[in-house]
Amino acid sequence: QVTLVESGGGLVQPGGSLRLSCAASGSISGVNIMGWYREAPGKQRDLVAAFVSDGRIRYADSVKGRFTISKENGKNTVFLQMTSLKSEDTAVYYCHLNWAGGRYHCWGQGTPVTVSS
Repeated sequence: QVTLVESGGGLVQPGGSLRLSCAASGSISGVNIMGWYREAPGKQRDLVAAFVSDGRIRYADSVKGRFTISKENGKNTVFLQMTSLKSEDTAVYYCHLNWAGGRYHCWGQGTPVTVSS
């Protein structure tokens, strides 16, 4: 069984920074996508940043230049460094893993991020 454990969310003032972590455990091979999505109140869940199968990184246009995704070599762990946070970044952030060439996928439990003064 594959599980994702997230951490790092919280309350931050506009202009502040947060770092999210996601650690995957279990039998995982052929990772297709590993990254972060977010779901704001009343909105759909959208991609924030992710490593994709061809080795590239995809970012949502709204976070380019402010957020950076990284990973720990040799481990299925990804991080999301968020800087210059805005109120519109307020959402529940979910880690997502898609593996075995896309055959399987799972979501983390979600970690809330609130940007407010």
